[in-house]
Amino acid sequence: MLLCQKRLKVRHILTFVTGMVESLGFAGIMFGWPSLVFILKTQGFFASFCVNATDIDGSLAQDCTGQDEQFALVFTIASFLNNFLTLLNGLIFDRFGTLVARLFGLFLHTSGILMLAFSTPVMSTLLYPALSFIAVGGMMLLISNTQVANLFAAHRSTIITIYNGAFDTSSGVFIIIKFIYEAGISLQASFLFLAACSVMHVLRTVFLFPRTFIPYPLPEDYTYGVSCRKKKAKESQQVTSQTTTEEEPPAKDKPEIPEKTFRECVLSRLFLLLLLWLSVIQLRHYLFIGTLNPTLERLAGGDSSVVSQYINAYAFTQMCHVFCSPLNGLILDRHKRKPRVAGMSEQEADLNSAVLSFFLTSVMAMVFSISAAIPVLQLQYFTFVMQVLNYAFLYGGLTSFISVVFPTCHFGKLFGLMMALSAVFSLLQYACFAVVETLLHGDSLYVDIALTILILSSFSHPASVLVQCRNLAAQRAKASASCQVAVVA
Repeated sequence: MLLCQKRLKVRHILTFVTGMVESLGFAGIMFGWPSLVFILKTQGFFASFCVNATDIDGSLAQDCTGQDEQFALVFTIASFLNNFLTLLNGLIFDRFGTLVARLFGLFLHTSGILMLAFSTPVMSTLLYPALSFIAVGGMMLLISNTQVANLFAAHRSTIITIYNGAFDTSSGVFIIIKFIYEAGISLQASFLFLAACSVMHVLRTVFLFPRTFIPYPLPEDYTYGVSCRKKKAKESQQVTSQTTTEEEPPAKDKPEIPEKTFRECVLSRLFLLLLLWLSVIQLRHYLFIGTLNPTLERLAGGDSSVVSQYINAYAFTQMCHVFCSPLNGLILDRHKRKPRVAGMSEQEADLNSAVLSFFLTSVMAMVFSISAAIPVLQLQYFTFVMQVLNYAFLYGGLTSFISVVFPTCHFGKLFGLMMALSAVFSLLQYACFAVVETLLHGDSLYVDIALTILILSSFSHPASVLVQCRNLAAQRAKASASCQVAVVA
């Protein structure tokens, strides 16, 4: 028995560690797009959209605005589908379980990588489905890995935020590919290696995940994969079932607390304001990532070496997501390190912890947006740092909040619907890019100011959660007072 418990603990740790490797190296690589764009431009992808133009001084120059628009459109479509099809991912995950969901996600992810491996400047349009497949498949890997946090109840929110941070950190894979490419190794070889690693993901799916789900809270005798306790646990479950049937008559009048329906969750104030919070901050980030290359080119006066230097700096800061995200997890889990107030439910404690997390995320989004709007090249180093901090807090807080506030049986659907609706809003990034390139002649200052003002609306969510906490505290105090009166009487 003791040996089996040790093996099960080792399996929990192995599941977590391999999930970190998967998230760090594969799940969110699409967000390293600026690093890959730099290489694709040198190879001549979408070069046919560059046209000859005349500068103010009468000299001939190439205008590659059309090329930039194509690369921005590739990222816009991929980021849209990354969020919008998360609803489909969530439905598949909730309906068919972990095994089917992960195999579906791995098929898409590997197919996208193979498309990148065999794409050429002649087949530039292959970038559209390639990046989109990688995005959708990677999101499925994140959703399935999120449930690993259920194995570590005391640190559940922290582990969820760590996985989200690792997902964002994986954007650094493209900067590694950029360095390898500059060292003389082809893009095709790098992408074929990534595709071959899918074998490892399949083995992990089969041996380190259940076919269905990892439940929360975790049953005391819960096992998954190959375990010496599985048979014994099954026999114990059968004995328990028989004992219950023979010794305990069905309690028809026993009151049950019904869980919220999916419709009630979606129409709740917490869900709707969480959607607004996510949408406005996410739009700011997506527009920043999608337009980073042309923005740096404009600020650097077209000096490609300077642009490459800043792209490398951006990529290196992206790799720090995994170190920043646990900060948010510690904020969300801080109430678990001390006893709760008498009468306070676990959900109420989770909500109290979430207020500070959401407020800090909105503040960081505001600082990041203001910094990005100032057209000073050297200031972009600070912008990169703020972008990483804010992004690390954004999705970790979102995922943790949905998992602790709403019923577990609706997690996949609610997370998917949240991402899908925010994806529709994120389509505005291409409209913003078009306005900057056509009407504002490459100067994004006015659009940046408008988005910064829009981010002010994100503060409505932490305010709403705070109001909810105070209402619950008032109800608890009222119930406690009623009990005291009844005792005295």
